[in-house]
Amino acid sequence: MIFQLHPFELEFKVPAKTSRNTLNHKKGFVLKVVSGEKTGYGEISPFPGLSMDDRDNFHTYLTELIDQLNGGLNPSEPELKDWPSIRFGLESALLQLKHDNPFTWFNGPFSRGESGIPINGLIWMASREDMLKQVEQKVAQGFTCIKLKIGALDFDEECRMLESIRERYSAFRIELRVDANGAFHPDDAAAALRDLSRFELHSIEQPIRQGNPDAMARLCRETPLPVALDEELLGIDPWAEGAGLLQVIHPQYLILKPGLLGGFRVSDAWIDLATRQDAGWWITSALESNLGLAAIAQYTASKKNPLPQGLGTGQLYTNNFPSPLNIRNGWLYSDGLDGWQLPV
Repeated sequence: MIFQLHPFELEFKVPAKTSRNTLNHKKGFVLKVVSGEKTGYGEISPFPGLSMDDRDNFHTYLTELIDQLNGGLNPSEPELKDWPSIRFGLESALLQLKHDNPFTWFNGPFSRGESGIPINGLIWMASREDMLKQVEQKVAQGFTCIKLKIGALDFDEECRMLESIRERYSAFRIELRVDANGAFHPDDAAAALRDLSRFELHSIEQPIRQGNPDAMARLCRETPLPVALDEELLGIDPWAEGAGLLQVIHPQYLILKPGLLGGFRVSDAWIDLATRQDAGWWITSALESNLGLAAIAQYTASKKNPLPQGLGTGQLYTNNFPSPLNIRNGWLYSDGLDGWQLPV
């Protein structure tokens, strides 16, 4: 097998703001693997400020690994536990080699363009007026599930915004999810969740920062609003530590991001643990290009989870790779296997 890296940089249409930071661009690599007459592609793109492998020696380690693979190292040998974005890209590229059709990671009705995936419409942090305008646009586009980033504005202002949304769109018409990205202090989170529950929200993602399992467990035990773990899962080995973490916290939902967790096998393990704990789950992308998004979408479709998934991030960039991915009426579709243009 021949392994090649091709760098890329995506530009956001509008700066992507969360309670942690603001992103204007996203860098990454397309991993191309050639084996005989077959070619596989995977995306390697750490999430700035969030991925555990977003560190200074990332590029050095990655290029050394590619040299070793081209020198004959078996792709199954590197552990890559501490390099989840690399493990995701390598696993994706190798999966594609198993299929006869190009750009197929998980063969099924979705990859063949025969079915779609319900997704949530993502609302980025901005002024109250701008966020309300974003909600109106998403509803007009056919979305029935809306996810809002919260935690950067004044909390009372955010509550007034949610109240305005509910005055216009009832819970029967629009499902609302909120993502705090760990914005609330553990001492204040319970009161904040009580206030938020007035707006008939589906759930709140990561109300407090990860690494506070006892405080998170107390929230999940007492909350009037379902809590979903997101960042809490990053860097946790599901086989060695996952069961213990979930038994302590008992969350209502898990948010699974294959690009940050380290691929599909790791995601499978978390889904198994969630099922044992009677916790719900859904899958989201983590600002990948259309390449990583397509692999995650095909994986998601194979799981047949009826909940809206978080797979609408492909439209955030001005220069995303042309692909067959399309969003229609709040559903993500792959219009066949053609239409790809990658920088390789």
